[in-house]
Amino acid sequence: MNGTRTHDAALLDAYSQAVVEAVEKANPAVVHLTVGDSGGSGSGFLFTPDGFILTNSHVVRNPREYRGAMNPREYRGARNGSRLEVTLVDGRRFAADLVGDDPDTDLAVVRAHESGLPAATLGDSDALRVGQIAIAIGNPLGFQCTVTAGVVSALGRSLRSHSGRLIDNVIQTDAALNPGNSGGPLVSSRGEVIGVNTAIILGAQGLCFSTPINTAQYVAPRLIRDGRIRRGWLGIGGQNMKVAPHAAHLLGLRADAGVRIVSVERGSPAERAGMREGDLIVEFDGNAISSIDDLHMRLDDRSIGVAAEVTVIRRSERIALRAVPRESGDPMNN
Repeated sequence: MNGTRTHDAALLDAYSQAVVEAVEKANPAVVHLTVGDSGGSGSGFLFTPDGFILTNSHVVRNPREYRGAMNPREYRGARNGSRLEVTLVDGRRFAADLVGDDPDTDLAVVRAHESGLPAATLGDSDALRVGQIAIAIGNPLGFQCTVTAGVVSALGRSLRSHSGRLIDNVIQTDAALNPGNSGGPLVSSRGEVIGVNTAIILGAQGLCFSTPINTAQYVAPRLIRDGRIRRGWLGIGGQNMKVAPHAAHLLGLRADAGVRIVSVERGSPAERAGMREGDLIVEFDGNAISSIDDLHMRLDDRSIGVAAEVTVIRRSERIALRAVPRESGDPMNN
């Protein structure tokens, strides 16, 4: 009995130590955001020493501009041109501006007017495994710098953003989130940011979601450059799907995974190209597609209006289709 208790205590100490060390590494980069016009607030984190901050689009914008809000009570947000205030863990405060936001991924970049700031270390969300430790840091319900810990509950989820578009490949965790956590980091046991906390499901226990950091690393530089994201649009809903190695070899695939189509919108480029529910997209314009993130990266501004060959697997048959993406957000897409 004593041996069992000693073993349990050692496991608890190891877990506690992992969480403590991760928080000590990540916490200095976590910030509290206050929106000047409305008094709304949320969380965020520095990802460069010269003041660039990642947070949620719905934290810095007015949620009434969006359809299908995930949590109507959460933050009235900033109007265009609003000034924001950033508060660091050590109490320092800086004025900040909205650089750009992307409602489709619920991500935004804010710039604090200061240099030499503590920046978070970004991880690799593609390397995540279900069951690994996940730690959320933020300012829930106004309580600054609160830490909750849990595990990665599921990967590859889809979540509808405030713009009405599905955010694909979302991380599900049971690390407790509350209003105010939005925009804060989800970190691994190594203290590396693996996601941007995005939403909770009201009335549910342990159902919390984060946009993967790999998606954020794609979006953030474009927001800094352009203030928005221009995307190609096919009009499908998809999910990541593994392919058995022997099947991938027989089909001549360049990767052992693809994107399975779960829905095709009427009148969309995908429908016009002949894509069907159940098809597995494995190539786009000559590039191997092994995940939704791969496909999103190919559907950038250069893909709009340009015909591309899309290779799908349908009932063990390899089929080449020709699709012409339209710009995401084009009124013709509605």
